Formats: sequence, structure tokens, C-alpha cells
Amino acid sequence: QVRLVQSGGGSVQSGDSITLACAASDKISTYLVGWFRQAPGKEREFVSAMHWIGTWYADSVKGRFTIARDNGARTVYLEMNSLKSEDTAVYYCAADPRYTGVYDTVSNYQYWGQGTQVTVSS
Repeated sequence: QVRLVQSGGGSVQSGDSITLACAASDKISTYLVGWFRQAPGKEREFVSAMHWIGTWYADSVKGRFTIARDNGARTVYLEMNSLKSEDTAVYYCAADPRYTGVYDTVSNYQYWGQGTQVTVSS
């Protein structure tokens, strides 16, 4: 059982940057790790994911967001730059010990963080 605890988030202006962190209770260096977000009234959607074989981004955030993992492989970050009002959502980190070839669906992740609100004002 892996516990994920998120930090970061808050309210920023359009064009600002913010970094989210996701600290794991155990080493997750070989895990598939991802970030999702959920805006009010919408489904939870894929933002970014990382595995040792690759890194992936949703088209809506490509070039603006960066996923990274620390050397100790216990913390995953999501650096968000050039934020837009449409980035406003609750952001969730997620992890799974298996990589099945699919990284962008909620059901492929076993462990989830508690979520953190990011609000971008224009």
C-alpha cells in the first residue's frame, strides 16, 4: 500500500507558474506516476504521466507543464507554467506499480493523492 500526499496549489493569476508536489510513502521509481485534474462538473482528465520508458502530456498542457521525479524517487512534481483560466481544477497525483501500455485513464492507477485546488484568475 502506497500513500500519496500532495502539496502546493493555490490561487494565481493568468500567466503565472505554480508547482505541485506528490510525496509517496515508499519508493515509486519503477511505478507509473501521473497527474490528473477535475474541473467542476467535468470528468477527471489526464494531464501528464511518467514511467521509465517515457513521459506523456495532454495536448492542452504540452509545452507549459513539466512532470519530474526527484532522485530519491519518492516525490513527483508537476511544474505548471503560463497558466490559463481553463487550467483551474482540482489536481490529483496517481501511481500504479504496473505499466500496461495505457497511461491516460483513471482506471490504470491504483493509488491516488488527496487532491489540491489550483485556481487561475484572468
